[in-house]
Amino acid sequence: MVMAEHFYDPTNENLDREFKGNLSVTYAYGTHGVEVEVDKETGQVKILRYVAAHDVGRAINPMLLEGQVYGGATQGIGYALTERLILQNGKVMNPNFLDYKMLTAKDVPKIETIVIETDDPFGPFGAKGIGEPGLVPTAPAIANAIYDAVGVRIKDLPITPEKVLAALKEKSSQK
Repeated sequence: MVMAEHFYDPTNENLDREFKGNLSVTYAYGTHGVEVEVDKETGQVKILRYVAAHDVGRAINPMLLEGQVYGGATQGIGYALTERLILQNGKVMNPNFLDYKMLTAKDVPKIETIVIETDDPFGPFGAKGIGEPGLVPTAPAIANAIYDAVGVRIKDLPITPEKVLAALKEKSSQK
């Protein structure tokens, strides 16, 4: 029996007293593009196309990597459009899935993933982390797509049909 073990500990900069420093040896980059249709009568937002592109360093397991991006984007879509935790005096007021609008499989659009591989000399085996990057650009991409579709900028999440209608009404009253 042959066994080998190795631990890779990359050098990091610790934060100083002013919280300056570099906490990571490598960073993942990504961008998401979204095309939406907005019903001006109901405020309902429908995602027509969703594309997520990420520089992942070396893709060690491409199938799992795409699953991470898909899962992060799915979580981000819920965060952007439906999920709202209502707290009152420290108590959750929408503790069930009837009141807390979580996406179901039928609500998730097809998500196209583009994997960009650039060997990273500082990441393990040339890879970069892909845990959070699938989620981070989602809400801004959806908000920008809504702006592109109907010309209203909504910065308060989730972007509900009621908020879309209110923004459209305000926009029309300013003309």
